[in-house]
Amino acid sequence: MADDIDIDDLLDEVETKFVRGKSTDKKNAAVKSSRKKSDDYDIDKVLDDICGDTDQLEKCNIVRNVPSNLSTSRPKPSKCFPLCIGGSSLALGKSTSVNKRSCDTLRCTSCDFRVVSFNDFQWHKDTDYLFLRNNAPDFDRLKPKLKSKQGSRSYCCQCCHMTMDSLTEIRDLPVKWVCGNH
Repeated sequence: MADDIDIDDLLDEVETKFVRGKSTDKKNAAVKSSRKKSDDYDIDKVLDDICGDTDQLEKCNIVRNVPSNLSTSRPKPSKCFPLCIGGSSLALGKSTSVNKRSCDTLRCTSCDFRVVSFNDFQWHKDTDYLFLRNNAPDFDRLKPKLKSKQGSRSYCCQCCHMTMDSLTEIRDLPVKWVCGNH
């Protein structure tokens, strides 16, 4: 059976099969046609009640007979390509093949946390997983394991850390970081 058949149509079909009167077929056809017209009218009436006249419909961004997903066009979120990170001299933002930048919306697929970065800092060599797990992303709690270094940018999530001085593509690094959309 089709999905658009409702209970009234099914009852009408049962009635025509078991009650053998021809007058009911004409009556059912009239009821069905009036039902469709009244449904269309009800939708128009509801829209008019909500937004007023047709000028108001344009202000409300309501277009009749157009699916809602087609009536508004939103820009799709975009990701960095190539995905790069680098030192504090490199601008933050969306990286493109023409304009390479250090991504500022990184997420780690291993620990599922946002990657934070700190300009002009580098990580101490004794920074470990447990320290990051307990303290990231709070800068004040991470600061004991950071030391100042001009031009560097330190990155961390809750499972790994890295200090960068120059532009590097993520695919060349041992981390599972992805762009979280711009």
